[in-house]
Amino acid sequence: MKKSINISILLITLGTFATSGPAQAASLLEIYQQALQGDPQIHEAEARRLAALESRPQARGVLFPQISATGDYTDSTTSGTSFSFINNADTTFDRDSTATNWSVTLRQSLFRWDQIVNLKRADKSVTRAEAVREAAQQDLIVRVAQRYFDILAAEDRLTSINANREAIARQLEQAKQRFDVGLIAITDVQESQAAYDQAVADEIGAKRTLATAREFMREITGQYTQDLDAPDENFPLLDPAPNDQASWVDLSLTQNLNLVASRLDEQLARDEISFRRNGHYPSLDLVVSTSENKDDGDVFSSSPFGSGTSPFDDSTTRDQISLQITVPLFAGGVTNSRVKEAVYLHRASREQLQRVTRETERQARDAYLGVLSEISRVKALEQAVASSRTALQATQAGYEVGTRTIVEVLNSQFALYAAITNFYQSRYEYIMNALRLKQAAGTLQIQDLELIDKWLKDRPSPEEAAAERSKGRQT
Repeated sequence: MKKSINISILLITLGTFATSGPAQAASLLEIYQQALQGDPQIHEAEARRLAALESRPQARGVLFPQISATGDYTDSTTSGTSFSFINNADTTFDRDSTATNWSVTLRQSLFRWDQIVNLKRADKSVTRAEAVREAAQQDLIVRVAQRYFDILAAEDRLTSINANREAIARQLEQAKQRFDVGLIAITDVQESQAAYDQAVADEIGAKRTLATAREFMREITGQYTQDLDAPDENFPLLDPAPNDQASWVDLSLTQNLNLVASRLDEQLARDEISFRRNGHYPSLDLVVSTSENKDDGDVFSSSPFGSGTSPFDDSTTRDQISLQITVPLFAGGVTNSRVKEAVYLHRASREQLQRVTRETERQARDAYLGVLSEISRVKALEQAVASSRTALQATQAGYEVGTRTIVEVLNSQFALYAAITNFYQSRYEYIMNALRLKQAAGTLQIQDLELIDKWLKDRPSPEEAAAERSKGRQT
């Protein structure tokens, strides 16, 4: 009777991975929508994209005429004394005047090499910003999925350890009862007690791991998530399409967004060399201006020969058209130094491009092989679960008739729970490798999450699974 109870509990434990819980769990797509709203990293990428978009109107703006206007108004009073040697007499004077000056200047660049280079760079900067933003969106999909399945894996491990602890507790209780009636030695009780204590310690660590996984998810979404949907028992294991490693590598080397951004970085660094050489080139501007200067007032003078007031009213208008050419002659070697600096930075960007190219190829190959290997591994672990379950049943039967020890039962029991956990972990790894493969190829989209979401369904939390097992024991 005790043996059949133990086996039924194991079957209930297996069922907790696929049985729907009473509370509505969050789907992968829902978590992703939360991350779109709450993830600071994706918001940062969007803000940088919007900032980069402004480089284009800035580069175009300097090509248009630049018009400026200035003006001033002055009210002044001047007084003093002057001595005339001819008349041998002093003359005092007071001068009150108001002056109004204004000018309007139009400056049109005819040739400035830095403006030409900046216009080319603006388009590349915008294209790079778009690529970086799209790369951030794909990275968010992968990060959300990774955190999502990390939580599921932590829940799987906690459920497995919790079930293992409860099973060991029952084995310990049985061992004590058998020892009390003289059927087994005290060593069986001690071994069961040691296994139980270790299971308690493992459960504490598993709870901590689960809490940490949920904190990592909160870091992205800005809110805590308790219950998550898990892969259905019939989750399909599909080969990559196309099922050819070279095709995925070629696609990645063409479309990988980080690689695209790195290529644009190399081009921008090359343009920077040309931009800094502007310090050696002349510039030509057309300048059109009009101005007016008006000064009026009164001058009162007094001398021994007489006094009087003289009004004045001066007005000058000037219209001017000129071509201004500026030729840099010597800047203390600063221009040469800045060009050399840009050359070295371009060299660094080329090495960076080479590094990112190799990384992209490695990621594509690794993800492709990961998908294929995890398909085989999932199938092998599924068989391992069935074999471990059969082995545990046989070991328990042997223990009942005295041909197996309690240690063998505990080991078989632990092997079954480990096989269950590894089986589900392998399915998560298969999904993540499939997402990473599409990310490496630059084709990852939200539709991929929608497709995965169709094969996810509600399941109980570890606490609900424990309550379900408790209910099964009472039954």
